[in-house]
Amino acid sequence: MPYAYISGTGQNIPPRVVTNEDLVDVYGIETSHEWIVQRTGIESRHFSAEGVGTAELAEPAARAALERAGIAATDLDMIVFATLSPDYAFPGSGVILQRLLGVAEAKSPKFVPALDVRNQCSGFLYGLQVADSMVKSGAARHVLVVGAETHSAALDLTTRGRTVASLFGDGAGAVVVSATNEDRGIRRIALGADGRHAEVLCQKVWDIRQRPFIPVDEDGRGSVAPEMLWAHMDGRKVFKNAVMMMIGSLMQVCGDEQVEFDDIDLFFFHQANMRINQYVAEQLGLPPEKVPHNIQRNGNTTAATIPTLLAECVESGTLKPGMKIALVAFGSGFTWGAALIDW
Repeated sequence: MPYAYISGTGQNIPPRVVTNEDLVDVYGIETSHEWIVQRTGIESRHFSAEGVGTAELAEPAARAALERAGIAATDLDMIVFATLSPDYAFPGSGVILQRLLGVAEAKSPKFVPALDVRNQCSGFLYGLQVADSMVKSGAARHVLVVGAETHSAALDLTTRGRTVASLFGDGAGAVVVSATNEDRGIRRIALGADGRHAEVLCQKVWDIRQRPFIPVDEDGRGSVAPEMLWAHMDGRKVFKNAVMMMIGSLMQVCGDEQVEFDDIDLFFFHQANMRINQYVAEQLGLPPEKVPHNIQRNGNTTAATIPTLLAECVESGTLKPGMKIALVAFGSGFTWGAALIDW
């Protein structure tokens, strides 16, 4: 059985920076830099330009990961695209990314299968599990796993929505998971979910149980009420469960692999809230230098946080071959996951 390792990483962060002060001065939100930083650790985030969709944002990240892996897009055997902000209700963004990569129009066309994963903040880890299983089973040799979000198009950028709007930014990260005969790569992934809390953090937009699923007027124009259109969150309940499940899933994968926390060189936490991550690190006794962050600059980019942080650390030389790393995420659903990787 082959091993599965991450052969390439890439990221794409939009150039437009939106600071906490911009939320006040540009959007008129009644908040402050100090209030946001105290509660989240976020100082700025990036917004995509109007007209840029999620798959388009992901394309440069995917191409960077392919280049670092030393393969062409036509070498891929599968695309797994994790996002909560897809380009359309359907089809998924994975097929749009496949089109942008040009594999079906290449000199030797290849119709690479594409799968979308809708597990929000833990979506990248769910996608990584799919890629790991495909490679280790021999069904695929190279799988592209993408996490990308264009939150800025779906945020209530008013005082009414400030609690959620101050958290999120746009970005895309990608990795290539490849087969190898070397004893290295992804060692263990543990995933979980608790659907009892499905509506604690959600953005419904429509209710498919209703007929029609979005209320319409006599001319057939849809109308979405604010409580359906915008994301809502019970912050205290999210914080409490995030801490428990992140700690629990990390302990699970380490226990399964008989690895001590001291054996791990770097911990890549989902970048949802700096205060959550600091509390988890403190509870586990992790030194700050082992827990890199980019949330202060990027905000919460949901499915993109872990792959962008991986790419950033590879580019800076912080993440080096031979290191043992851990990944952990928690998000809407509730869903969560953790992974151990020999880089």
